[in-house]
Amino acid sequence: MFILQYMFQSKSFQSKKNIIVGRNPVAEALKQYAGIDKILLFKNASGDVINEIRKFAKEQNIPVQYVPNEKLNGLTNISHQGVIAFRSAVKYQDLQQIIDWINDKGETALLIMLDGVTDVRNIGAIARSAVCCGAHALIIPEKGVGAINEDAVKSSAGALEHLNICRVNSLLKAVDDLHLNGIKVFTSEMSAKKKLYELNLTDPCCVIMGNEEKGVQQYMSKAADEHFSIPMKSEFDSLNVSVAAGIILYEAMKQRS
Repeated sequence: MFILQYMFQSKSFQSKKNIIVGRNPVAEALKQYAGIDKILLFKNASGDVINEIRKFAKEQNIPVQYVPNEKLNGLTNISHQGVIAFRSAVKYQDLQQIIDWINDKGETALLIMLDGVTDVRNIGAIARSAVCCGAHALIIPEKGVGAINEDAVKSSAGALEHLNICRVNSLLKAVDDLHLNGIKVFTSEMSAKKKLYELNLTDPCCVIMGNEEKGVQQYMSKAADEHFSIPMKSEFDSLNVSVAAGIILYEAMKQRS
């Protein structure tokens, strides 16, 4: 009821921004697991409801960003009470539950992990290839990745709505969880001697895709089981990350066929 009340008070702001405004509306949305992408909190905000919001956000792996009051004022023309939450365009899933679901189906896990991919159009394109090639889930970190918003869903041609999205607070811990479940982790490096087509993608696996400029972070690369390169005819610098993901996913689908 609180949510509806606040939504109708400022339709021009909230329908466009897809936000929830105010302490009680945000707390209520968190209690109902309404699908929150992130929360903006006034840096000096305090009180029982604020503590409750922080607690729920931590439990649900929802990023909390502490901002000045001016930032919040610029997003809405109603009383925000120091709290604004952004609704997510997708529902986030628990990684272990998705792994169990894949195993229960008797299928071989094929996962994609994004490390520092910030362009929502690339994320959308990767999701599109993932669905077309039979990948089970996309793993993203709480921070350092482009928002899974309406633009990303549009770029994916709706694929993001048909793909399991697992948001984790640590990619490194996620790699550990994958290893504990018998899932190998691969990442591409231009200098790697092993070629993509020499990689065994028929086993349960997860491929880490990194930022186009910096690539996969060094500590993530060290955590991977194997490194591979995508062979190219010319010595051009590199492939677009979404194109590279499409090539890798197609190779996985081909091997599994």
